[in-house]
Amino acid sequence: MAVWKVAPALAAGCTAILKPSELASVTCLELADICREVGLPPGVLNILTGLGTEAGAPLASHPHVDKIVFTGSTATGSNIMTSAAKLVKVTCFLELGGKSPIIVFDDVEIDKAVEWTMFGCFWTNGQICSATSRLLVHEKIADEFLDKLVKWTKNIKISDPFEEGCRLGPVVSKGQYERVVKFVSNARKEGATHLIFFYLFLQHFKKGYFVEPAIISNVTTSMEIWRDEVFGPVLCVKTFSTEDEAIQLANDSQLYYQMIWRGVIASKAFEAGIVWVNCSQPCFCQAPWGGTKRSGFGRELGEWGLGNYLSVKQVTSIYLMNHGDGARLSPSAMARQVDRHVQHI
Repeated sequence: MAVWKVAPALAAGCTAILKPSELASVTCLELADICREVGLPPGVLNILTGLGTEAGAPLASHPHVDKIVFTGSTATGSNIMTSAAKLVKVTCFLELGGKSPIIVFDDVEIDKAVEWTMFGCFWTNGQICSATSRLLVHEKIADEFLDKLVKWTKNIKISDPFEEGCRLGPVVSKGQYERVVKFVSNARKEGATHLIFFYLFLQHFKKGYFVEPAIISNVTTSMEIWRDEVFGPVLCVKTFSTEDEAIQLANDSQLYYQMIWRGVIASKAFEAGIVWVNCSQPCFCQAPWGGTKRSGFGRELGEWGLGNYLSVKQVTSIYLMNHGDGARLSPSAMARQVDRHVQHI
């Protein structure tokens, strides 16, 4: 994701400052070493590590930073926009939180749909803004679908990521672990049903903040677990009976990034930046990537991503004909000449 931002910025001729998360800085520092090895001049790409309040916030409000591209939480994105607005600074792309739906109709191959549902929500331990963490499943197949979903989810191998066969590792920090547990606990207090969820914290591992996947049903659209991003392996479930109902439930969110649907007939009805059909989480460097509503604005990747780092400039040049005595056209005559030229074009 860092390269999604750095590569087009450098290709556009910009210098760049990359501020990684304080919880995930190592790969960005490795990127800096690679850039040094290939001969990128000093100062073209700069890696600034540190806490958001101490490094990120001053960077966002610095008058010498012309444009900001950000991936992170909706709350932080809002703060960045506020800081930028004070200096009339361009925030050209914000990729913020998501609460994306996956819609499963009754004409699917259930086994394949179950596998894609698990992948869409539990991949990267659910720590991805495009996670499809709201499952909408047709009521005709709901029982069979959920039975298989729960059974298969229980068989996901949770282990040290360096261990062979690992399919789900720890969340990024203790704070994130506590956030996930709190979301699930609050859902139970609000009346939701946990089809599967067990706390798992340093019980079988020497280090790491592990939490097992959660599948939660009997949720209402007003519940916190349905409306807010958890950023963990938590999937909440609702059933539907008609296509119109599915569309309404899918669009009923301000955190809306991507979605998956069985067909493309009604894809225009979904308020999403990306629509995936019969798959989940594919990413192509040629195709635009971004969300809608409070999930952010702008697009990365492809020509759209390159455009984030470019500005349009108008340059008008008037070629004037000299009179025989060497006198040039007056401003009024120039205006008439330009007007005739424009009309001719």
